[in-house]
Amino acid sequence: MLADSLLVRAATGHPGPRPPVWFMRQAGRSLPEYRAIRAGNSMLEACRTPELITEITLQPVRRHGVDAAVLFSDIVVPLVAIGVGVEIVGGVGPVIDKPIRTRSDLDVLRDLEPDDVAFLPEAIHALTTELGDTPLIGFAGAPFTLASYLIEGGPSRDYARTKALMHSDPRLWFELLDRLSTIAAAFLRVQVEAGASVVQLFDSWAGALSAADYETYVLPHSQAVLSAVPEVPRIHFGVGTGELLPLMRQAGADVVGVDWRIPLDEAARRLGPGAVVQGNLDPALLLADWPVIEGEVHRVIAEGRAAAGHIFNLGHGVPPDTDPDVLTRIVDLIKTLT
Repeated sequence: MLADSLLVRAATGHPGPRPPVWFMRQAGRSLPEYRAIRAGNSMLEACRTPELITEITLQPVRRHGVDAAVLFSDIVVPLVAIGVGVEIVGGVGPVIDKPIRTRSDLDVLRDLEPDDVAFLPEAIHALTTELGDTPLIGFAGAPFTLASYLIEGGPSRDYARTKALMHSDPRLWFELLDRLSTIAAAFLRVQVEAGASVVQLFDSWAGALSAADYETYVLPHSQAVLSAVPEVPRIHFGVGTGELLPLMRQAGADVVGVDWRIPLDEAARRLGPGAVVQGNLDPALLLADWPVIEGEVHRVIAEGRAAAGHIFNLGHGVPPDTDPDVLTRIVDLIKTLT
């Protein structure tokens, strides 16, 4: 049943009558029902409570009628599960208690065991029961993006410490990414074995790298993560990665997510024959007047036809001040396009 869903069909290069649609960060900050249920619960508490994971994941499916649910979680959840000191600070993002700068700092990164995230199968089993024929997307943070947080100590504009360590101590870098790829792969395996139909690997900050650095220092580790779940379609996404798209596909992606900086037909050309793309409406345009949004939706879908399959999404996550009704109108519009 799920193999015939619009999402799985598009992801495997056998698209249905229209593109499937879901939104990154759809289970979140723009929904009043999300803000209500999160009141009194920290982000990390919510991400580790099966009942909250289930309800928050379902909220946008109920409200918007999207073609897929995306698991409510965070890319740092597996790090927290193995004992890394992480706090998600409002308006900032993940902040690391003790950044990794030396080889001895790696000791905190042990393997992730299924029991460390026992709350996930419980939530996913409840979700797949509720979702029926709507697929559930699981996800993990890619090794480079996780490493950037661990090295910088939090979000960064230039990733200077990360790049400096990568080049000045390659041995430490490769040991760090080896451990992170093992952790991320285990995190995805738990989700797939519990019932996720598709997974997405977020390498959100890989666009900070040159193609040469990505190929040498990052690609093998993302490849290790994606190869751990060959039985489901795998989406690979990053921001500002127009120059990296062929390498991201080479890492083992069945679908390559494209941000708003290049059109999907150009992305398909760069990716090569048989490529499937995801994206790529500029999230900022959700604040524009409806005729502008409508025109952009049509443009994105038209450009997506150049690929072997297209999953409609934003070029990044839903901004917190988005009117939820706009997302619903976009979904309704796409459902009229056959």
